[in-house]
Amino acid sequence: MKKFISWNVNGLRACMGKCFSESFQELNADIFCLQETKLQEGQIALELPGYHQFWNYAEKKGYSGTAVFTREEPLQVTYGIGIDEHDHEGRVITLEFPEYYFSTVYVPNSQQDLKRLSYRMRWEDDFLRYLKNLETHKPVVFCGDLNVAHQEIDLKNPKTNHHNAGFTDEEREKFSRLLNAGFVDTFRYFYPEQTDIYSWWSYRFHARENNAGWRIDYFIVSESLAPRLAAAKIHTEITGSDHCPVELDLV
Repeated sequence: MKKFISWNVNGLRACMGKCFSESFQELNADIFCLQETKLQEGQIALELPGYHQFWNYAEKKGYSGTAVFTREEPLQVTYGIGIDEHDHEGRVITLEFPEYYFSTVYVPNSQQDLKRLSYRMRWEDDFLRYLKNLETHKPVVFCGDLNVAHQEIDLKNPKTNHHNAGFTDEEREKFSRLLNAGFVDTFRYFYPEQTDIYSWWSYRFHARENNAGWRIDYFIVSESLAPRLAAAKIHTEITGSDHCPVELDLV
């Protein structure tokens, strides 16, 4: 059994002061991924005995950024998706293992007034093409903050958020296209009708205590890996960020 964890920490240094180390130990994952680390190289020294560490930093300070900590040493590691337009914000790390590729991603937010939606649409197409190219070699597991709630059951207030970033028709259609291209949303694989379980809550309006959240953090796998899916979890009990960790167990 392999246990994978993904967590948007919304600033790792801030999260370190909010029980990150305790949560990391408690979750005890084989691979642990972070998004939105908001770090530059050398700004933090993280002691994680038994883990190989891989970091991708945004060129812009205090912005974006991803990390992967893995017990098993990968065959190789790549950063970004090989397209200059997308590869300055530290959004993707891909590890190759003997049986699959494992990628963590922090998908660009379409932002207020959807000012980055057209860029987001290009990202979606290019990232899907990147995944499908990996899949020509071996299956893919990818995870992270995908910045989209796919269905109405994936957020508390779908009607009032319909045209907001993360719940536009365009973003949801791109996610449907991803699934139709041969990928599985692992949480929905186990819980197709589950409501009221979310992975992100605004810091405003007491959203978390009212559970007015969104499910925007995912583990997605190639369809060929579906027989190996053992469990999917959303750790709503873990605080320290406006997101909570999500989990995939693979046999």
